[in-house]
Amino acid sequence: MLTRQQKEEIVKKLSEEVKNSSSCVFADFKGFGANDMVTLKRELRNSDSTFQIIKKKLLSIALKNNNIDLDPKTIEGQIAVSVSSDEVTSAKVIYETAKGNENIKIVGGILDGEIIDKEKVEKLAKLPTTNELRAKLVGQIQAPVSGFVNVLAGVPRSFVQVLKAVADNKEA
Repeated sequence: MLTRQQKEEIVKKLSEEVKNSSSCVFADFKGFGANDMVTLKRELRNSDSTFQIIKKKLLSIALKNNNIDLDPKTIEGQIAVSVSSDEVTSAKVIYETAKGNENIKIVGGILDGEIIDKEKVEKLAKLPTTNELRAKLVGQIQAPVSGFVNVLAGVPRSFVQVLKAVADNKEA
């Protein structure tokens, strides 16, 4: 059983995480195995997200500290919260895990201080992450430059091929 001081620290920490994050995902993990939980937490940690199981009353206090009007008691099941600075990452990781394991379910979330339902979290999970978007942007910027370089390199290459063909014809 947690002491009052431990509960206050949990609420304070979660309140700060929610305040500094772009998104939170709520998941029902009833029946989710311990090994699966360790794997999920590791994946989320590698993507700079947190995942913690929390009592609904403590979650309610942390949300109220951030002026978010959501009563966690209305959410069925055992609740875990994943907090991420990126809007998409934690939703994507939990969504992919839920596709392979029926014992974890997305039940809702928060995006930029607004409560979102399960369907919106799943749509969010299908979006590319910030790093994926950056990679696509770099590829789009690089494509015309590399095409131009190939065109410029093609002229001397063609000239050399013509000279080689002329030299081959003179030898024959």
